[in-house]
Amino acid sequence: MNAVVAAVLVMLVLSLCRIHVVVALIIGAVSGGLIAGMSLEATINAFNSGLGGGATVALSYATLGAFAVAIGKSGLAHALADKALAMVGKQQDGASNGLRFMIIGLLVAIAMSSQNILPIHIAFIPLVVPPLLYVMAKLHMDRRLVACALTFGLITPYMFLPVGFGGIYLKEILLANVTDNGVDVSGLSVMSAMALPALGMLVGLLIAVFFSYRGGRGYDLKRIEQTERVDVKYSPKTLVMALVAIVVAFVVQLWLGSMILGALAGFVLFNLSGVVKWKEADDLFTEGMKMLAMIGFIMIAANGFAEVMRETGEIASLVESSVGAIGDNKALAALLMLAVGLLITIGIGSSFSTIPIIAALYVPLALQLGFSPLAIVALVGTAGALGDAGSPASDSTLGPTAGLNVDGQHNHIWDTVVPTFLHYNLPLLAFGWLAAMVL
Repeated sequence: MNAVVAAVLVMLVLSLCRIHVVVALIIGAVSGGLIAGMSLEATINAFNSGLGGGATVALSYATLGAFAVAIGKSGLAHALADKALAMVGKQQDGASNGLRFMIIGLLVAIAMSSQNILPIHIAFIPLVVPPLLYVMAKLHMDRRLVACALTFGLITPYMFLPVGFGGIYLKEILLANVTDNGVDVSGLSVMSAMALPALGMLVGLLIAVFFSYRGGRGYDLKRIEQTERVDVKYSPKTLVMALVAIVVAFVVQLWLGSMILGALAGFVLFNLSGVVKWKEADDLFTEGMKMLAMIGFIMIAANGFAEVMRETGEIASLVESSVGAIGDNKALAALLMLAVGLLITIGIGSSFSTIPIIAALYVPLALQLGFSPLAIVALVGTAGALGDAGSPASDSTLGPTAGLNVDGQHNHIWDTVVPTFLHYNLPLLAFGWLAAMVL
């Protein structure tokens, strides 16, 4: 068996058996290295050399977690939750669907904004979602639906809109790598190339909202009360300062290009304004770092896993063996390229890291088979995005779990990873294949 396939399967099976994702990534990486013929020492060295690639991301999430806790201290999220809870109290029996849709729509809008308007990525989730858990439980909302809504908002903007994180993914990574491998993309509309795959994401969200999870699901209100229904005092001053801090963090991040410094600027402003007292600052910062520390460690381990996969040298052989017997069958070639992209991204956990790996392999093959430049961009872009939803090591699934599982009633694998895999990867496969064939 191909070492990359074996490593990903080991990681996925262990994750589905409720083994912690970090442990599953380490065991999967070691398995892949040994199967590829690498020595244990070489495998461990490759894994260790890749760990540094996730350090910046981990530190970014840690500081963003501290900033999120400071915003929580201001009462902004609880003010929103209290307003929603008051609306729940006014609802008549059987008339709560409107409020459910409003909450889902709000979370999707915030998640999409976190990719471009206020590019803080998943840092908003532990700020906004936990205070709303009580409201969701009163409405009997299925948290799997909320996970799907959040993941949709985190992924769709960067794979369709060339601004914010989308500017990085579509322009700096996707188009740059396609160009480097011999395709002229001048005058090409990347939004046109990715429109059908983005439509597939929308179809998956609509299926989750109106079919899969439209029914209710019960949660223990007492467990939520013990973790989130705490008395948080807020005033017009603290709410205004929270909004100002968010704007300052946004401006600093865009100015300096650093999420770390943006989050720190916002946190310091909370200190200077008195919303966070100086004697509380150290404890709050530590609490915030703990909140997103697990995501940071998983991202670090995922980078180690990815480095081992690269060192095996079997990603190229995986692609070659997949397309070796295709001949001139464009339809089958497109399907296999997307499927391999799905497998690689699920293992690595990052669409942004997958594109450079697969572009060098896919673009020459696609040119040989006669795909148009627009179809090649759609094919490579979709193959990279496939697997972001549904990967145990992706921040697009780790983020929703961080917010939804604060009371221990939401399992990362079965309540986030599996639902997002089914609702987004399958439509992406279909619509990405269609885009490659018709463009």
